[in-house]
Amino acid sequence: MKAVVLAGGAGTRLRPITHTSAKQLVPVANKPVLFYGLEAIAEAEIIEVGIIVGDTADEIREAVGDGAQFGLKVTYIPQAAPLGLAHAVHIAQDFLGDDDFVMYLGDNFIVGGISGLVDEFRADRPAAQILLTRVSDPSAFGVAELDGGGNVVGLEEKPIQPKSDLAVVGVYLFTPAIHEAVRSIEPSWRGELEITDAIQWLIDHERVVRSTTISGYWKDTGNTADMLEVNRSVLETLEPFVHGRVDEGSEVIGRVMIEQGAEVTGSRIVGPVVIGEGTVVRDAYIGPYTSVSANCRIEESEIEYSIVLRGSSVCGVRRVEASLIGRDVEVTPAPRVPSAHRLVLGDHSKVQISS
Repeated sequence: MKAVVLAGGAGTRLRPITHTSAKQLVPVANKPVLFYGLEAIAEAEIIEVGIIVGDTADEIREAVGDGAQFGLKVTYIPQAAPLGLAHAVHIAQDFLGDDDFVMYLGDNFIVGGISGLVDEFRADRPAAQILLTRVSDPSAFGVAELDGGGNVVGLEEKPIQPKSDLAVVGVYLFTPAIHEAVRSIEPSWRGELEITDAIQWLIDHERVVRSTTISGYWKDTGNTADMLEVNRSVLETLEPFVHGRVDEGSEVIGRVMIEQGAEVTGSRIVGPVVIGEGTVVRDAYIGPYTSVSANCRIEESEIEYSIVLRGSSVCGVRRVEASLIGRDVEVTPAPRVPSAHRLVLGDHSKVQISS
């Protein structure tokens, strides 16, 4: 069995972060979200992985390499444009051959991995098996309709009037039957080859499509709010350790991870928190559900429920919360005179100002 991991796409909902970084490499608890998916695939004893890459291919290649760090053998498959999930299956066909495979969306996060799902699929080998979860707003997702036996009888992408509250999660398992389905469908109104249409083709041609409804945690990390929520969830599960230096004037409370080379001086840290290697925290407060990446500087500031990426600094700022701060960013107080805000913002930025 093989795997196809989607790591292309523009990540428009995470702009401006994704203007300069692949959305799949935005860190959760100081580890790129893509890595969690690759680890789940390795735990399911799948070795050969094809990663679909687009404009951020070089960055993905640099981070993942040949896959050896995960116990995987990685092949990169270029996609000229994000033309739909079924299109990704189409361009991966040479890599997949006649093997069964799992397709994993690289910006999705599933607690508990996929080993049980893969074992179930290997035992029964339906034409397709999809993962579902109940959501409050199914119109924003692909939605499945099931019969009494749990078999999928219908799929619809972002329906105006959903027939159920069961949303399709970004993990799919297929036999080679999906290739015929992909060749048989037409692009949707969005101009994309929809995987929901391909699966519906299987259903219409009396192929067995099974589903598994998960009760555990799942998130599509496509926007800032979801990134922060996933970060919160992961930090809750990590084991605390202090490999860096914490002086006697500091207080560390709860589940806190301080990596090697980090320095904490005269500060209060309340977990769950992770502080990356080489980061300096001085005369600051870092509150729960915060990830500070490597080589950052937090001084004379308060920050909580936030993600700070590599090489950034937050200095002299009274309070920062529910924020996603990119790489090599400087956050400082505005001058008191004149009383004005001075901003340099890229396209699609969002700013909230307390006046």
